[in-house]
Amino acid sequence: QLQLVESGGDLVQAGGSLRLSCAASGSIFGLLIVGWFRQAPGKQREYVALLSNEDARTYKDSVKGRFTISRDNTKSTVYLQMNSLKPEDTAVYYCAARIAAGEWTWGQGTQVTVSS
Repeated sequence: QLQLVESGGDLVQAGGSLRLSCAASGSIFGLLIVGWFRQAPGKQREYVALLSNEDARTYKDSVKGRFTISRDNTKSTVYLQMNSLKPEDTAVYYCAARIAAGEWTWGQGTQVTVSS
């Protein structure tokens, strides 16, 4: 059964950077579509970035040019490099993965707080 564990969340000042990591269990990581989502207090969970098993990337408009999603299939890990962070990026960030059109499997989340 696929399991995801995020790490890297922290408190950072506006303009700073963080790198989130998500380690996956299982041997099919290279086949997975992986993504990062976030949920701010009082708001719905929203998509941040997706990366297909063929290295196609998409990003939420508000993070384009600041965030980069990447993966290391040898380590079964997906990353989210976040630069030029803004207070509005404050949220719990969740890693997710799925095969093709299957259901998403979610991690437990990691808190990112950006102070102004």
